Amino acid sequence: MSDRSMNSAGQVGGTQRLLAALLAMAMFVLVVDTSLMNVSISAVVRDLDTTVSGVQAAIALEALVSAAFILIGGKVGDLIGRKRAYALGLLGYAVGASAMAFAQSLTAIVVFWAVLGGIGASLLLPAMQSLIHGNFQGAAQKKVYALVGAAAAIAAAVGPLLGGIITTYLSWRVGFVLEVVVIAIVLSGIGIVRDVPYTGPRGVDLVGAVLSVLGMGGIVLGVLVWQEGGESVGAVLAVGAIALACLAYWLVRRHRAGKPVLLDPDLFRSKIFRLGISGQLLQQIALGGTMIALPIYLQMVLEYNAMQAGLSIAPLSLSMFAVAVLTGKFAGDRPASNIIRWGFVLLTVGIVVLIPIVPRAEFGWGLIIPLIIAGSGLGLLVSQLNNYTLAPIEEERISEAAGVNSAAGSFGLSFGLAFAGAIMLATLSITFTSKAESSTVLPQAQQQQVAQVLEDDAEVMSNTQLDQLLADQPPQIRDEVVRINTEARPLALQVALLVPFLAGLVGLFNSFRMRRIPEVVPKPS
Repeated sequence: MSDRSMNSAGQVGGTQRLLAALLAMAMFVLVVDTSLMNVSISAVVRDLDTTVSGVQAAIALEALVSAAFILIGGKVGDLIGRKRAYALGLLGYAVGASAMAFAQSLTAIVVFWAVLGGIGASLLLPAMQSLIHGNFQGAAQKKVYALVGAAAAIAAAVGPLLGGIITTYLSWRVGFVLEVVVIAIVLSGIGIVRDVPYTGPRGVDLVGAVLSVLGMGGIVLGVLVWQEGGESVGAVLAVGAIALACLAYWLVRRHRAGKPVLLDPDLFRSKIFRLGISGQLLQQIALGGTMIALPIYLQMVLEYNAMQAGLSIAPLSLSMFAVAVLTGKFAGDRPASNIIRWGFVLLTVGIVVLIPIVPRAEFGWGLIIPLIIAGSGLGLLVSQLNNYTLAPIEEERISEAAGVNSAAGSFGLSFGLAFAGAIMLATLSITFTSKAESSTVLPQAQQQQVAQVLEDDAEVMSNTQLDQLLADQPPQIRDEVVRINTEARPLALQVALLVPFLAGLVGLFNSFRMRRIPEVVPKPS
């Protein structure tokens, strides 16, 4: 602690509470940013004259950039100081959010929000976790991890509602202005943050850095290329997979030679750490898949505006928040692995119940029960996974461990967003084409035209949008295409929800393995 923090016990508590609140606000901005974009998809598409898949790809790209650069971001924090990396990450996010207020094209969103914001997150996330680990000890540390998890849940809860209200009555751009205000408040308290010095080797592993970007970036970029109908999807995915394999080999070989590495492979000797980052990855895949499929369903199928969509998603977000807060407060000495297991149980059950409801629900509140169940599961997970994963890690290695933990989460989120979106559009294309070809109303020429259009640019469209697009077609043709669209979209969304379902199922299996390993309990301060 700094001298100022050690003056009195009361002042220590007051300073720590303020620091915990500021760290929670920083996490709030990170999460609310994406949830705001998700619920405002239709407004962004309309204002920028772009497509749903284009905005969806930008959302996934932001998480992708964060995941691809996060290991490098953690190392940069080691070299320049975790406190400085934390501040630079916040500034990068602020610049990206500021630019969004003036964006006039999808290109601007990609450059400033997705790329610049993603790089900011890659600096911010590992630095934040290192600072929590270094500024708090014992039970206080566990509570702050839970508080930051709760802040993420609050953001998930407030993001759709706040974004919906702002987008409907003002503009989606105003939400990003508010993000800048929150970041300014967080930066105003940077003086009370105690830096956590790095005592490990200070060399730079450039080859490892390049391989990490190619590996994680290539996997998700390949999915995005597939989603957008691009070519060489297999080649991009292969580059990513080969780069990840080469990274693992490179790290082990360089570590054995005693040379500086991007990431110490000995971290993975801890079974708790391996299982923890696997749980983080799977939880974020489930969250990403759910949070891309539901807003599209609400806005494109039920034709809700942003506020209605936000209100409909609120049961998921609010239950996630409430359960995260209550778990952080009342978990006590209960094993984190038990809580994590129940989190994956509830998440999986919620998605299972949700899937058959999707084609039958005529209003958003018809989804309330499965969303509350799934949200409760996510709340249990966000309150426990960080603390479980980082508890066995020594102080001097916490930055690397936090970087891997954050990378697993960011990669999972970007993969969930991209893969669920790609699966949804692929299913839509196949189903729509199949139904068009079997139609007795559409002429042969129009069946081929529909197939060609979907092959070039598959797109989730509302019936109103489709009706306007087909305004010059005969009524029977227009009615038939709208009918096919009405039947194809729910199936595509159901298939997309299989992504979070499978992630939850694998996470549940993973949690049973956690139960067989004794946990590391943080030492009391």
